Amino acid sequence: MSSPVRQMTHRRLPPLPGVAPHRRQMQRSPASDMVITGVTCNPGLAPHHSTRSVHSSSTMYARSPDLQPDTVTQFLFDNPDFLDTFVSQHVHEDRIRQWSQRKHRVQGHNAVTLTNGDLFKDQRSNWKNCVQSKKWRILQDLTKDNTTNKARVFTELAACAAESVNADGHNLYLVDDQNQLFLASKSSKNQRAPSACLGRIEPRTSLPAYVAFTKESVLTNSLLGDPRFPLGLGVESDRGVSAIAVPLLHGNNAILGVVELYRNYGRVPFSPEEEEVADMMLVWADICMEYVEMYNSMMKQRKLNDFLLAVTKSIFQDIVSMDTVIMKIMNYAKKLVIADRASLFLVDTKSSELYARIFDTGRVEEHIPQKEIRFPMDRGVAGHVASSGEVLNIADAYTDSRFNRDVDLQTGYRTKSILCMPIYNRGNIIGVVQMVNKIDGVFTKADEESFETFAIYCGLALHHAKLYDKIRRSEQKYRVAVEVLSYHSQCNDEEYLVTKQVPIPSDIPDILDYDYSPWAIDNDHKPVYVLYMMRDIFKMHSHKNKNEERRFDLDDMIRFTLTVRKNYRNVPYHNWAHAFSVAHAMFTVIKTSQHRFTPIECLALYVACLCHDLDHRGKTNAFMVKSASPLAAIYSTSTMEHHHFNHTVTILQNEGHNIFKHLTSAEYKQILSDIRHCILATDLALFFSNRSRLQDIADKGEFSWESAEHRRLVMANSMTAADLCSMYKPWNLQVQLVDVIMEEFWQQGDEERSQGLTPMPMMDRQKKNELPHLEVGFLVGICLPCYEVMAQILPETKPMVNGAVANLKKWRELADKEAREKEKENEEKEKEKQTDENQDEVIEEPPVKTENPSDDVKVTSEMTPSSVDYAIDDSASDTSFLAADKPLPDLGSDRTSNISVPSEKTVLSSKSDESR
Repeated sequence: MSSPVRQMTHRRLPPLPGVAPHRRQMQRSPASDMVITGVTCNPGLAPHHSTRSVHSSSTMYARSPDLQPDTVTQFLFDNPDFLDTFVSQHVHEDRIRQWSQRKHRVQGHNAVTLTNGDLFKDQRSNWKNCVQSKKWRILQDLTKDNTTNKARVFTELAACAAESVNADGHNLYLVDDQNQLFLASKSSKNQRAPSACLGRIEPRTSLPAYVAFTKESVLTNSLLGDPRFPLGLGVESDRGVSAIAVPLLHGNNAILGVVELYRNYGRVPFSPEEEEVADMMLVWADICMEYVEMYNSMMKQRKLNDFLLAVTKSIFQDIVSMDTVIMKIMNYAKKLVIADRASLFLVDTKSSELYARIFDTGRVEEHIPQKEIRFPMDRGVAGHVASSGEVLNIADAYTDSRFNRDVDLQTGYRTKSILCMPIYNRGNIIGVVQMVNKIDGVFTKADEESFETFAIYCGLALHHAKLYDKIRRSEQKYRVAVEVLSYHSQCNDEEYLVTKQVPIPSDIPDILDYDYSPWAIDNDHKPVYVLYMMRDIFKMHSHKNKNEERRFDLDDMIRFTLTVRKNYRNVPYHNWAHAFSVAHAMFTVIKTSQHRFTPIECLALYVACLCHDLDHRGKTNAFMVKSASPLAAIYSTSTMEHHHFNHTVTILQNEGHNIFKHLTSAEYKQILSDIRHCILATDLALFFSNRSRLQDIADKGEFSWESAEHRRLVMANSMTAADLCSMYKPWNLQVQLVDVIMEEFWQQGDEERSQGLTPMPMMDRQKKNELPHLEVGFLVGICLPCYEVMAQILPETKPMVNGAVANLKKWRELADKEAREKEKENEEKEKEKQTDENQDEVIEEPPVKTENPSDDVKVTSEMTPSSVDYAIDDSASDTSFLAADKPLPDLGSDRTSNISVPSEKTVLSSKSDESR
């Protein structure tokens, strides 16, 4: 038989079961010329459109000798259309159903019995027993089944076919996976019960086996004497003599089953027309079966998808702990395969054991942590699965040698059937889920397939639960660490009381001088100077607002200042003294220049300078990245600057440290933004672009204090100028500061060398004699351009330029002196080399060809001033790390002359050495 789709495409399908074909009309008209004499018709009973002259009344019926039951019966036989019209218009639907049921009882029809013991209520098809409008409900009941029940669908169609050909009985046979024929249903209990299985499909046995083998329908009226199937019907029957057997074929011509229709002895045999009717009725078997399978497959997949979606939402939305995830996995796993209980064992790779803390006791409320059970990975069903990765489906646990009865002994539960499957994550087995005791039988292949998909989600859920546990523990550790560090990194009460007792001076002489040395202030007195300057900045605009003085709290300022001091590390240069000097430099700029910064911007500039190197480790950003520091993993650019700002915010959030608490919400947000901008501006990687933009605006005469963008550029440049304040201080002071700066750089170089790395020349302690050359490059390439654009915008900052120029002159003198000494030393070495070569020529005899002396001269002459200048300029590009920890780009045309470097002793000698 061809595919149903092909049949629907190329030929007209027969009518659905129960839709009777139109009867052929009688050749003669039943009512047009028929008159029954002596009968008066009641017009109310006749159809309005009828032209019959048929009269009926009870009175006339009793008086008429011609109107007998046989006459009426004969009339109805001769006029069937009249009966149809009368019944459809004047008889209620319920009465018709009662007549039908009464007829069935009288005829003694038997219920259809399925081999599994289920009974259909009537031999007649449910399809034919219902009215036309209700038939779609039967289709829904047949097809919308949770499982693909072929027997139920085919039994309904077989009953329809049996009624269509008026058979005395019918049998349904189905084919199993082993290509064997077995009885699915029969229509009579009077038949002797056969074996459910009829054997393999082959000819010369029974009628259904022959039809299943040939896949063609058979009509026989000599059932007992046909040599093709000597055994007769598949179900033994003493009275069956005529039979029709129709194969049920799938679209790919695969045999699904056979429907067997028969008539008993004494009945009229089946005709070829009736065989065709049965064939036409059973064509729908393939279509119905295909629809049922497709529908059930889609519904099964949809339910599985809905189930997995619900599992995913529940597990991943409610991750609280590992135990919670395990309980959810066990609950959902039981629902998926309809198991009584579930267990989840996790793998302990360190001890090669399986362990579980939660067990399913059969009630959801008892999913609570219990005493942990552990056993080796080589024991039990779960151990075998965890070790081998094999899926086990065991129908009887106690007959399997791999089953470990210890768990049953500890839990008091009897295990029967088991479905055990490994849980993978990234290719490794992390656990085992074990389903115990399927409620409605044993675990099937479909359970394995469904649970295999579920196991993937289990792996993801357990992996994320472990990560969550790690994160949660790390968070708790972090909180403890923060609590400990907060206690030790905040100022204590004793420090606070000591500082509070020191009165803040009303005036400090010479504090606004650019040559002022903040390093001369004792560390214990620096906080008082900070409070003096901070209070002055808070109050400098008080003439605009009478309440300006109330916008700060002195106690908060004291705690904030002392805590900031405590959070600077004890490194050679980037310590509390450096922060104090930078804050003083900014205070000098704010107080002496005719700027137009807002009060919030002034306060942001000062606080940013005070905090711009908080928790500095004495290492550059490049070193942090190279050494894979955790800070470099958090901040990919401006690593230390981001850390300084975040540390500032952390201090402000401590209780009693918020010096901005009296600001409005908008002001607080603005000042934090400005502080961040200012601290990040101390990264020299950003300085060059900021300075270039500001220089371009100033050169074009477009600078405006009304522009917030222009002011932010000035703020950024001012931060760099203050950060490099040591470069414009008096010469004697600067020499001391450079010595301290270089010590910090050399310590980094020593650490790099200990790690097998080659430090850059500026960080290399072995090249300390190049210091004057480095200072010249740093002043020319960074400091002077920064100070000059500052003086162009704020002329009052001109002392920065003057001090830097004076120091540059001193460094150039030292560099020139070192260059002359270096040149003299090179000349002496060259003379010694030539003398040695001449002596070698006199001793050698006979004379041999030697290298051309001009080659040696040429090699020496290659050390020209231009090459020295190149070397100086190349190393000068690294001098940006002086007083800052950022790389310096190529200085371009600002290259120094051909100079040498004096020794360290010359540079770091006594301050009174006038040769400087």
